[in-house]
Amino acid sequence: MTPIEMDLTFIERALNLLQLLFVLVLGLVFAAVVLMYITDTLQTRDAIRRNYPVLGRFRALFTKLGEFFRQYFFAMDREEYPFNRAQREWVNRASGGRDNTIAFGSTRNLDVVGTPIFVNSAFPPLDDEASPAAPMVIGPGARIPYVARSIFNISGMSFGAISKPAVQALSKGAAKAGIWMNTGEGGLSPYHLEGGCDIVFQIGTAKYGVRDHAGNLDDDKLRAVAGHEQVRMFEIKLSQGAKPGKGGILPGAKVTPEIAKIRGIPEGHASYSPNRHVEVHNWDELLDLVDHIRDVTGKPTGIKLCIGSVDGVRDFFSTINRRGKDAAPDFITIDGGEGGTGASPMPLMDLVGMPVRESLPRMADMMVEYGLRDRIRLIASGKLVNPGDVAWALGAGADFVTSARGFMFALGCIQALKCNKNTCPTGITTHDLRFQKGLDVTNKTERVANYAMKVIAEVETIAHSVGVSDPRQMQRKHVRLVQPNGRSVRMDALFPQVEQRSTAA
Repeated sequence: MTPIEMDLTFIERALNLLQLLFVLVLGLVFAAVVLMYITDTLQTRDAIRRNYPVLGRFRALFTKLGEFFRQYFFAMDREEYPFNRAQREWVNRASGGRDNTIAFGSTRNLDVVGTPIFVNSAFPPLDDEASPAAPMVIGPGARIPYVARSIFNISGMSFGAISKPAVQALSKGAAKAGIWMNTGEGGLSPYHLEGGCDIVFQIGTAKYGVRDHAGNLDDDKLRAVAGHEQVRMFEIKLSQGAKPGKGGILPGAKVTPEIAKIRGIPEGHASYSPNRHVEVHNWDELLDLVDHIRDVTGKPTGIKLCIGSVDGVRDFFSTINRRGKDAAPDFITIDGGEGGTGASPMPLMDLVGMPVRESLPRMADMMVEYGLRDRIRLIASGKLVNPGDVAWALGAGADFVTSARGFMFALGCIQALKCNKNTCPTGITTHDLRFQKGLDVTNKTERVANYAMKVIAEVETIAHSVGVSDPRQMQRKHVRLVQPNGRSVRMDALFPQVEQRSTAA
């Protein structure tokens, strides 16, 4: 056989093999389609698949892919929810230490109702006349008051809801930026302490980390937590904006042996916190709990809540004045109804709780009305991630602002909306080591610190532009809010300051 004949024979055999493979693949595809057709026809759960076998499956596929295509191809910079691309990109550039200036003009629609517009001064302070926000004492009556250095800090994110490397990066980044970190209700882990930052220990309704076997508050465990010098304050969480009236939810897939040990709960079982603290039935009992924790720990103790109505908390301030200012919590964290979380029933996420844009100024006014503004520090939380959000909150009456999702973006969150599962692709809200390996603690530490410092610096820039030297000197007269008719009005016209009420009995 000649070489040419051999080559032709080889080619012929190869073609025959390819033809055979093609037939096999075609047969497998046909068999798969037939199997799907039979399955879709017999199943009763999905009417579309039952009426349109095989083809009906594409609807579910495109529904899932729609989320992806909207985020990357179709949604405009200011359209997406819960955070749009412009907000996320600002955090990304700030945390990456990159230039955050823009050119040509703003893409923000200034006709959107509620948009804050800051009132610039004709004679702003010069750079050498301006100053950063001064440190502020929280809990001056506690045995160990806390001198808080930063106006902008990390809100509650539990170890369990977020991963080990995420907690490590937040802790180290917070220490580098000089801000505090809130543990969330999941207890104190070694990773919170690892970075050396100031820590606010949150006590949720399940009292993770400071509970006995029956779920009651354990004073010995409380003292052990307070024994860490880094733990500066204690926050009693009554409710949070994403799920007011509902306790925390941690899926069983996230309850690893380590998390179970820290929280004091069974491994591998979903954890549901009670809807409220079981021993607190009224405002008097809440103040009793505040006083007890402050007495046991010696450290400032406050509360966190999302309010549904201003009238609903009037009795709280009346109760404080009846008992005396010493009975008051050292701080109140107001979480807006638009707040986020890893897992929440949709009706609560969407429909319950007053937004922070309304609840914050109303709470500040009530504290003035009842003569408690100088006694209680006010902390704002709830979708406040950019400098404009933080500056608005300070002008509305907050002493401090905390953010969780802003720092998640600094860690690399892409808003995949998988927080309630164990499949977060960035490693932030998963305990799957395959995904966690993508979160480099050293790199993310820098990003967390950069983000915090950039927010603070640009809030100071806004403060200087309105004519004050310190961000906490901003007032409602420095902010205008866009109204439904397209015109803006000063915030102090919408929320007038109230007269201080006498605290005499």
